[in-house]
This record gives sequence, structure tokens and C-alpha cells, in this order.
Amino acid sequence: YNTQNAKIASITEKTLIVGIDVGSETHFVRAFDWRNYEFTKKPFEFSNSEAGFQTFKAWMEDLLEKNGKSVVIPGMEPTGHYWFALGKFLQDNGMRPVHVNPHHVKKSKELDDNNPNKNDRKDPKTIASLVNEGRFSYPYIPTGVYAEIRSLSNMRFQAQEELTRAKNRIARWFSIYFPEYKDVYRDLKAVSGRMVLETAPLPEDICKLGVEGVNRIWRDAKLRGAGMKRAKTLVSAAEHSVGSKEAPEAARIELKNLLKDMDVYASRVEELLGVIEEKLKEIPYIDKLMAIKGVGLVTVSGFIAEVGDIRRFDDPKQLQKLAGYAIVSNESGKHKGESRISYRGRKRLRYVLYEAALSLIGRNPEFKAIHEYYRTRKENPLKKMQSVVAIACKVIRIFYVILTKGVDYNPEKMMGDIRRPQIQAA
Repeated sequence: YNTQNAKIASITEKTLIVGIDVGSETHFVRAFDWRNYEFTKKPFEFSNSEAGFQTFKAWMEDLLEKNGKSVVIPGMEPTGHYWFALGKFLQDNGMRPVHVNPHHVKKSKELDDNNPNKNDRKDPKTIASLVNEGRFSYPYIPTGVYAEIRSLSNMRFQAQEELTRAKNRIARWFSIYFPEYKDVYRDLKAVSGRMVLETAPLPEDICKLGVEGVNRIWRDAKLRGAGMKRAKTLVSAAEHSVGSKEAPEAARIELKNLLKDMDVYASRVEELLGVIEEKLKEIPYIDKLMAIKGVGLVTVSGFIAEVGDIRRFDDPKQLQKLAGYAIVSNESGKHKGESRISYRGRKRLRYVLYEAALSLIGRNPEFKAIHEYYRTRKENPLKKMQSVVAIACKVIRIFYVILTKGVDYNPEKMMGDIRRPQIQAA
């Protein structure tokens, strides 16, 4: 049902095509039949509320009855998050909402009047025309445990982004006020370093404490592994620091807040990973994915969050396209350019698969051997990034087979599936 011919075939004389221009508070709708004949003289307007949705439903039912239609195909642009509530309402009432590409709407809105105007009357008609031509996609609205995992994964990604942002700002702070700190402590999580920073964040504060004062902080906390030698190194670095001495009070407050933010977001990430791990246990065969060396909780949770119920896919190539890893050729006449990936799809899924490929190349001997083969084979050797992308696509196929058929990961079979022309010729 996902090919354009199948989409066009689903639109018949009994179909009511509804183009919806989604807004934050108000939506505008126009209704057409399969020959682009419009049933209303002006757009129907309804609010983004329960009353508005019920009014919209009654309006569609009235059109169905008056014009002898039996099926509704509501089309809309996926404008941010504003379509979520309306899409869920339509799905719960037996209608399957479809999406049109906003880029297609922008490019095709001039076909009727050769005018680039954008307004609430024009956009619904353009959307409905694209739906009528089969240029739409079926959005996936996850339910049950898949909806839980997607929401939890989104929160984890956001917390991880905030954690990275806090770490980067802390690194900036040290570069300005205490650049020598990184020579003493490479890790911001070092317990002994954090204890000193809470009492004496700036180099001048550490110099006032002196070696004995720094060492006393660690002795009072009964901290092992840090003593006079480390204290002398830290105080010496503070004494010879070239950091800025301007606005010391603001610098102390800034570092205190940044360290607190880093702890909060790090704790949040760990908490969310724990909840996600429990939710993943409800999905069949997840343990078989986790058994692959080099595949961890972050990879599996990110994959399931973006893909959802994998049984809705007929072929792993659909997953490859969803991730934006579909190969795009660059050819015209005698010119044959270099192929590349499409980059169209779910950005986070592409990122998760790329990180998984790097992890497997580094930790899994079979994937490391495949990576080496791809880069050194005589015929069509791949560049490093091309090989990583090829392995990411291999990960898609392995995950698809395991989750749909429940088989165990078989390194020998995977290595046997790699095509080696020189071996086949021999």
C-alpha cells in the first residue's frame, strides 16, 4: 500500500479528499472529490479544541451524506507538533490521516495561479491536490509501549543535549578563568577536583587555601587516592594560572550553577535509561539484540523509539529509506557522479545507526573484519565513511531479521552473506 500507484488506487469516486492547513489555534479545511471538484465555496474553519474537532467531524459527515461518499482521506502538512492532537482524533474516529511534504506544497502552490501567495484558502487546496496525485505518506502514531519508549527516548535525547551543553559551557569557563585545571584533572567528574571547586572555584581561591588547606578538604571527607602530591600540583597550577581575574564573583556563581546543571542532567539521563530498560522488556526478542557484542541499551532504545513496531515494515529497505540511508545516484547522460545517501528521513534514527556502526566496528570482531574488507577490497573499495554507512545498513537488516523472526545473531552467517567477488570467482 506504500507505492504511489497503490495510493492513487485507494482514491475512488467514493472518496472525499480533505486538505487541512494546520495552525497552532485554528485549522482551515477544504474538501474535494477524486476529480478535484470542490464541494464548498469557502474554507471551513475550526478551533484546536474538542468542540472544534467535533464540529469538523460533523462537517465531514454532512459532506459524505450529501455527495454520496463513503471514505475520507484527510491530508495535512506535518507542521511541528500542532498536528498531533488532530491526527490522533482522526485516527480514533476511523480515519487515517496522511502527510504531504511541506517542500512539495511550497513548490506546487503556483501551479493554479502562477502566484507564490500563501494563505489559509490556498494551502488546503494545494494539500488536497497532492493527496489526489498520491504524493503523500502515512504517518505512524505509536501506541502502547512503543509510544512510551518514543516519549522516554525523546526526553533522554533532550536531557543528553542539555548535559552536553552544560559540559561545553564548563569547558569554556575553565578556558577563560582556569585553563591549567585540565592539566591536573582531565575528567570533570573527578571527586577530589569537585570538592576543591565547591570551596575554591577560582585560582586565587585555591592559592589562599594553600597545599595544606586543599589536602585538609580531602582528609575531612576521608577521600582516598588524593594527597599532598596532588594538592601541590593543583596549587602550583593555580599560582601560575594565566586565567582572567575580572568579575570573580560572577565567575564563582556561574561555575556553581553549571556544575549543578551537569549533575541534574546526568542524573536525569541515568533515570530515564532505567525506565526505558524496563519498558524494552515488554517487546519480544529485545534480549537477542542486546546479546550482540557492541550493541547496548542506548542503541536499542533509540532504534525502537524511532522505528516503533517493526512488523509494520515489509522489507528492511523501507527502514533504510526511513533512516535517510537510501542511495541517491547522480547521473545525467554520459556524466556519472558519485552516489550519496539521501539524508531524508528520521535524523535521530540515522544518528543512532551511525553510532551503532562505530561501536560495532570498534568492539565486534566480525564487523571490524567487514569494515576492513570494504576499505581494502580490490574492486570498488569504499572510503571510511562509506564503509561505516554500509555497516549501518547491515545493522538495519540484522535488527529487522531478529525482531521479526526471533532468530539469534549468527556471526558465521553474517560473514557468509558478505559478497566477495574474488572468492566467488575462485
